[in-house]
Amino acid sequence: MGKELTIVSADEYLPLRDVVFNTLRQAILKGEMEPGERLMEISLANKLGVSRTPIREAIRKLELEGLVNMIPRKGAVVASISEKDMRDVLEVRITLEELAVKLAIKNMEDADIDMMKKAGQVFENAVISHDIVNIVEADVAFHDVIYNKTDNNRLIQIINNLREQMYRYRLEYVKDARTHSILINEHNDIIECLKRRDVEAAKAAVREHIGNQERGIVRAIKDR
Repeated sequence: MGKELTIVSADEYLPLRDVVFNTLRQAILKGEMEPGERLMEISLANKLGVSRTPIREAIRKLELEGLVNMIPRKGAVVASISEKDMRDVLEVRITLEELAVKLAIKNMEDADIDMMKKAGQVFENAVISHDIVNIVEADVAFHDVIYNKTDNNRLIQIINNLREQMYRYRLEYVKDARTHSILINEHNDIIECLKRRDVEAAKAAVREHIGNQERGIVRAIKDR
């Protein structure tokens, strides 16, 4: 593991364990640490200039996100992108997204639709920047507008837990520039359905949105 790791800049008040976690997470998501690569606590601690404790805590958190696997007699390794795991996650996500639009649509006001349009514009600006991480974060922010209008804290909590597992697959999907215009159109379709208060059309729109993502990620995995 001879690659350099750059500490992710963070708020000065952010706990060290979170800085270490963010650094390792970014390295995995950006492909700087490759699937199957071992995460050696001593080596990582030396590279980042920290003790082994925040490294160990970060690895545990990365395992919960599905970015790291613990292998008997080998230790922590960067997880491979599994088609089966991806399908499992997206099956759950479709159900939760349909429930989210069903609940949110009852609470949507004109100001919320305007907020969604602004979130859609932020996404388009991120696409123009060609920054993959920014594109993913903008997509997450777009969907957050819907989740926050569900007025269901348990649903939001479950979706947030799933989001961590989804992040890597989202990133893999948007690496293909051909998906960007598709995503923009899908976001606009979702906004229009919510604006019309059309529950069934909104559910169909999110199903198509996630279905396209599944097909795109499968294509990316098979092209490796």
